[in-house]
Amino acid sequence: MMHSVDTVKTRLQGQAQHRPMKYHNMVQSYRLILKEEGVLRGLYAGITPAMLGSIPGTTLYFGTYEFTKRNLTANGVPEFIAHLCAGSFGDLAASVIYVPSEVLKTRMQLQGRYNNPHFISGYNYRNTWHATKIIVKYDGIGALFHGFRATLVRDVPYSALQFAFYEQFKKLAKHTLIEPGEQLPILADLTTGSLAGAIAGAITTPLDVIKTLLQTQIKRKRPIGQTEVHASNNVASATAIAPSQPPLQPKHYSSIVEGLVWNYKHQGISGLFRGIGPRVFWTSLQSAVMFVIYEQVLHLEERLREKDDWPPGEVLSKLTSGRSSQ
Repeated sequence: MMHSVDTVKTRLQGQAQHRPMKYHNMVQSYRLILKEEGVLRGLYAGITPAMLGSIPGTTLYFGTYEFTKRNLTANGVPEFIAHLCAGSFGDLAASVIYVPSEVLKTRMQLQGRYNNPHFISGYNYRNTWHATKIIVKYDGIGALFHGFRATLVRDVPYSALQFAFYEQFKKLAKHTLIEPGEQLPILADLTTGSLAGAIAGAITTPLDVIKTLLQTQIKRKRPIGQTEVHASNNVASATAIAPSQPPLQPKHYSSIVEGLVWNYKHQGISGLFRGIGPRVFWTSLQSAVMFVIYEQVLHLEERLREKDDWPPGEVLSKLTSGRSSQ
């Protein structure tokens, strides 16, 4: 649902700083991409790897979160600390799956359409499988984990803050809106989830900017004679270099800290918060929807437990043993 907003954020953050800026804010970027590149190949570029990584990544994420939270709180760890740790461990467990899907998704979002005449990204993939093959062929399988540390540095604190804020807002809502033992209305779940996602997303925006830049930068190649060849991602492009007047080149980042320092030094605080509008909008709505579904699933499980119909394995074994006895 929110993928198109994430694409706009990626374009705002990933556009080359050595060229004139094409995208300036969320609304202008959204309209321009829609007009020039369309919905599926423009705004929804990269949706396939995002979906492929979503189901297994989310399963690991929430499974680890619930397991860690329940065990820590059961052993007397303060709730706020337990929620911070559980969110961090959940993200850490899921990172093995979602980082490669994030690399593919981000590069395809920045590229947009195949043979895109509207935006220079340095990438040109026909589809997800073609992108995977080209990245592995030219840059090695490790390239699928480009920005791994930056992704963890962004997502671990984001998840920790998101869950910690959510649990605290939920506790406040329960204390204010309902009687003990009652279920929070869906509107309250939407509000608490939205606030938690928006605040966590805003705080971690500088880390998100650097993550995008690290994952989408093209591998540097040494100049050969008077020509610099960029072979990465099967884009064979040769640009003549005049010895007395070399062309402007994009900044190549070697670490998270260097990226943060360089962007702040050359672009000020705005350079660290590029794309904060679509990021907060995306994290707010995504978090709201996610937590509503999450809470409804937990309530469903609770009702099934009360009826002795959960977990499914035990119910199935009871039915099977019952049939055997008959």
